[in-house]
Amino acid sequence: MVQFDEQRLRLEGYRNDLVDLGDALCLDELKKEVEKLEAESASENFWNDMDNSQKVLQKIRQNKNKIEAYNTLKASFEDTLTLIELADEEEDLTLLEDVIRDVDGFIKTLEEQRLSTLLTGEYDSKNAILTFHAGAGGTEAMDWNEMLVRMYSHWGEKHDYKVKMIDFLDGDEAGLKSAVVLIEGENAFGYLKGEAGVHRLVRVSPFDSSGRRHTSFASIEVMPEIDDDIKIEIKEEDLKVDTYRSGGAGGQHVNKTESAIRITHLPTGIVVACQNERSQHQNREMAMKMLKSKLIEIKEREHLDKIEDIKGVQKEIAWGSQIRSYVFMPYTLAKDHRTGFESGNINAVMDGDIDGFINAYLKSLV
Repeated sequence: MVQFDEQRLRLEGYRNDLVDLGDALCLDELKKEVEKLEAESASENFWNDMDNSQKVLQKIRQNKNKIEAYNTLKASFEDTLTLIELADEEEDLTLLEDVIRDVDGFIKTLEEQRLSTLLTGEYDSKNAILTFHAGAGGTEAMDWNEMLVRMYSHWGEKHDYKVKMIDFLDGDEAGLKSAVVLIEGENAFGYLKGEAGVHRLVRVSPFDSSGRRHTSFASIEVMPEIDDDIKIEIKEEDLKVDTYRSGGAGGQHVNKTESAIRITHLPTGIVVACQNERSQHQNREMAMKMLKSKLIEIKEREHLDKIEDIKGVQKEIAWGSQIRSYVFMPYTLAKDHRTGFESGNINAVMDGDIDGFINAYLKSLV
């Protein structure tokens, strides 16, 4: 039947892409690495170094997940093809809806796995640290900044990533002046690195009694969370450490002790802070990790040979150079100015449906 022939042709059109994906994933090499690491994990002294043992087990899990995901995708292709052939033989149009759903699902999953193969940068597999800053626009911009924090938090949760607020500074009337969010999960930085830049909002402000339209800005910095095994020399005399009381809701612990930490790196002027861990020691540890991440991110971006070559505060984001605009009035549209990708469903976008923007950016790098 014509309907099933159309779906068969759609599916067959992706057969070569499926084979290419298997080649790109280097499945044989992944399997060999799993065997090698599993042999290492079975050694007598494996658990003597807990940090290393956890990394080995994590790598085994990641490789097995990639192999299993591809095998599942391959099985999906064959099962869907079989379903099409059976439905065509029986001329059973009641199965057409299931066939279309399965073909669409296969194509979507293939695209997702293909995109993951683009994440080959040195730090792409790492967790992501997002820093949000309200820009021009006063209370309106601070409210917009909080909306962006919510948007990326929802995106992370949709992808089963762990989302954690590290630091924040409340707005004077509403919203957030600044915030730092850690998104933990494989390839979090790889997917989110293209989100760095200025985000512009156009809407009728709920804070304007005259109902006028306002334009607001907020900037996002994206850094990889650097593991402790990456050694960076930071001199103690180059650090200015301040303690203060945590702010915001948080139960009995909050505002009782000066457990929050703010660290200033004197040679560069970089400031990092953490207030949401349970102790001053934990907050300092997280703040130092953020400082290392920021220094490495600047070193990589500026193509510097050494961390010591970084001089002065880096001003990589300038207002007016927005990467994306979100329009609520007089029409609804979110548009990326680098790739041209856009979505008219602004509510879905603000609820974390931003994969289209992320995918379009990653494809543009190829």
